[in-house]
Amino acid sequence: MASKKPENMSYEATIEELDSLVNQLENGDLSLDDALKKFERGITLARAGQTKLNEAEQKVQILLNNSDDAPLTEFTDSSDNSPE
Repeated sequence: MASKKPENMSYEATIEELDSLVNQLENGDLSLDDALKKFERGITLARAGQTKLNEAEQKVQILLNNSDDAPLTEFTDSSDNSPE
């Protein structure tokens, strides 16, 4: 199965795959090379999940802080600034 890019996955799918990877790593039946690949994928998923949470928190803060008569402002996507 080809791995999807974490930024294209839903938060729930990201967490589900991350949980699966953690279980596989904790099992201890992987070769070192496979374990490192899964660990790297897990780090990528964890970062993507954190970005999704940060964006959701920012949206909630915008909604809570603005009054009904406040002008709409542009939402800036912080994931565009992440180093690759």
